[in-house]
Amino acid sequence: MTDLPHSLTRSLLVRAPRTVVFRYFTDSARFARWWGEGSTIDGRVGGDVKIAYPNGVVARGVVRQLEPDRRIAFTYGYERVHPELPPGSSLVTIELHDDPAGTRLEFRHDLPAAKTRDHHVPGWRYHLSVFANVVADEHHGGAAATIDRWFLAWAEADAAKRRALLADCTTDDVALHDRYSCLRGRDELDGHVANTHVHAPGITMQRAGPVRHCQGTALVDWTAADASGAPGGGGTNVVRFAADGRIADVVGFW
Repeated sequence: MTDLPHSLTRSLLVRAPRTVVFRYFTDSARFARWWGEGSTIDGRVGGDVKIAYPNGVVARGVVRQLEPDRRIAFTYGYERVHPELPPGSSLVTIELHDDPAGTRLEFRHDLPAAKTRDHHVPGWRYHLSVFANVVADEHHGGAAATIDRWFLAWAEADAAKRRALLADCTTDDVALHDRYSCLRGRDELDGHVANTHVHAPGITMQRAGPVRHCQGTALVDWTAADASGAPGGGGTNVVRFAADGRIADVVGFW
């Protein structure tokens, strides 16, 4: 489509790998999680695209290009409403690029008129933000279990077992900042945890309540107890996850 002189572009970070992100353009169930019930996509060149908006408006298109895990392009236009943009009259192109924190999504919508382009700016801003959240929610669905392993590692006095727990739930360059910590790297973290067993033997921490997650970052309340089980304080951690689901950064508030 070469007769579409007006373009809307956006760039955003999705905190999940490209292979995970791309599934939302080929799997109708996941496509509907982004757009809403009744939305479908046939993830192949020539496949139909249907977007069912909550207000009853329906947009339709056809997949024109598809490169697995990297690129998809499909036409876009409305049924019965917005006669200035009927089905097939505009083109949406999405490209995915690796990013240290996940996937960089480059979005482009080519349209026939500047007014129509400007009308779509707030809509795409909103829907792409919803998309980033939906993908991250699925990819980091195990956040609570990962955080629980983090607290188990802090309670583990056996060096080998603790190291295995930390390797499972943290990145090599994990960072920790709180009132008593300013460090980076799993080796430093392991040494720091080991030191707590010297100066505060028997202390344990555990998650208190559900994990509150948004786009790869979580808020986690926790409580501590001493060796006798008596309360030893508590606080809230801000936890940022890497693209592989492990913990990359923790900021703790006592």
